[in-house]
Amino acid sequence: MAEVFNPFSLQGKTILVTGASAGIGKAIAIACARMGARVVVTARNEARLEATLAEMPGDNLAVKADLTVAADIDALVAALPTLDGVVQCAGVGSRVPCKMISAADIAEVMQPNFQAPVLLQTALLQARKINKEASIVFIASRAANAPSKGNAVYSASKGAILSYAKCLALELAPRLIRVNCICPAMVWTNLIFEGGLTEEDLHTEEQKYPLKRYGKPEDVANLCIYLLSDASTWMTGSAIDLTGGAREL
Repeated sequence: MAEVFNPFSLQGKTILVTGASAGIGKAIAIACARMGARVVVTARNEARLEATLAEMPGDNLAVKADLTVAADIDALVAALPTLDGVVQCAGVGSRVPCKMISAADIAEVMQPNFQAPVLLQTALLQARKINKEASIVFIASRAANAPSKGNAVYSASKGAILSYAKCLALELAPRLIRVNCICPAMVWTNLIFEGGLTEEDLHTEEQKYPLKRYGKPEDVANLCIYLLSDASTWMTGSAIDLTGGAREL
């Protein structure tokens, strides 16, 4: 029987996933491993990171790192093989009204959500850890273009990543390295509870989506597989909304 053609296969690729100890990052790491990739997972919580690793088939690697710490970035990059894919998923949420925002609030969000992934990317490029024709994916958010009360700093951090990624895409295009962003709406992870709504409230709110539900981490992971695979070799500099059909969130 002829071999089935699968342009979405990640067989033979080595992929780094940050923020892989929970939520969307964990789902992406597991999905990539199931699609045949060798996956390096990293996060701050070693126990949860090891739990992710235990759910992944194949020969994978876990490296504990706090990406807001320069020494941890250096140690992570030194431990990495050359990469065919990078998924920048690590980040934090925040809910602070504009009239209450302090310098500490800005640093608390911008450092892990913007500064850390940018400096990790710098270190990866300087160490020549990104292979030609690789794919880089940033997990951004619809929040960058869908304002909500108390979400200013978080929204700004994701807007900053979107702008950075577009510039990075241009700079890496000569090496055929693609750079894209995924902008999910509400996804069932611990972050959605930071707004103070109960699970019952959230189930009521999700009925406003055309598909009548919020996203699951696996929904984001499946789109990420496309962007990491050879099926997307003519796609770079894009930011894809993943919203269950919702337009105004």
